[in-house]
Amino acid sequence: MATMEYRRLGRAGVKVSVLSFGSWVTFGNSDQIQNASQAAECLAAAKDAGVNFFDNAEAYASGESERVMGLAIRELGWARHEYLISTKLFWGLHELPNMRNTLNRKYLMQAIDGSLERLGLDFVDLVFCHRPDPQTPIEETVWAMSDMVSSGKALYWGTSEWSADEIRAAYDIADRHHLHKPVMEQPQYNVLWRDRVEKEYRRLYEDLGLGTTIWSPLASGLLTGKYLNGIPEGSRATLPGYEWLRGMLTDPDRNARVARLKAIADELGVSLTQLSLAWCVKNPNVSTVITGASSAAQVRENMTALDVVELLDDEVMRRIDEISYF
Repeated sequence: MATMEYRRLGRAGVKVSVLSFGSWVTFGNSDQIQNASQAAECLAAAKDAGVNFFDNAEAYASGESERVMGLAIRELGWARHEYLISTKLFWGLHELPNMRNTLNRKYLMQAIDGSLERLGLDFVDLVFCHRPDPQTPIEETVWAMSDMVSSGKALYWGTSEWSADEIRAAYDIADRHHLHKPVMEQPQYNVLWRDRVEKEYRRLYEDLGLGTTIWSPLASGLLTGKYLNGIPEGSRATLPGYEWLRGMLTDPDRNARVARLKAIADELGVSLTQLSLAWCVKNPNVSTVITGASSAAQVRENMTALDVVELLDDEVMRRIDEISYF
């Protein structure tokens, strides 16, 4: 297998593996990975392949994902300098005013403490504002996130699914007040979902040195090809709470594009999963591609996408462009 590549997180000094591992949907969910030993197998397989960044969030399985990942890391006995770990804050865990769907200072300062307790850590390497909060002044959020970094509870902070204007506003506020600036964004990005990363953020990479930790590189499984003949039993779209996915996964136009992409993968002698992950890696403005898996075997399969990157020459990329643009 090709050697793991490490890219700087935008203009920050820290480097992340170009393929990383995330726990969304899998860790802590009742019909996926429920215990630390199962999680440890996935984490170990990822680390063996060179992965050094592991993504999480407070909201994943209502905090259980953080707890399971923390237990798994302790079971593996990893030294803290060996890995980077993230969490994301916004949705909240308590049905109370000031504690749900917010980026106010009270919530953020208490939420990071909860995440650290569940993870069993003194600090996270990256912390994200999981969504923008139109009801809290950006200035309040920027001060709180900067203070979080100053306190040592996080090393870098950033955003997830913020608009380019919101990111620039946050950066400008931090710059004006000599605060810790947001250095990374976590947007959705894949062959079928390109505009925000490639167009809306285009100026931010050079102007602000923005790094990206992209999620859903397989479009929630659509780009594996397993939904070409409907929704299989046991797939993500059958899980409670993921009903919103079904329309996208069964969309005839999207599946027609997936079938054409699969034809390219077949020509190259690779899987559609490998092709889709490798395509994301080809973008130099992508710092890391967050992969998901519910077994060590699946982790190892995802890592083989590194072998496919060199197959994506200009002609193959042009053909993918013709298929992927809506």
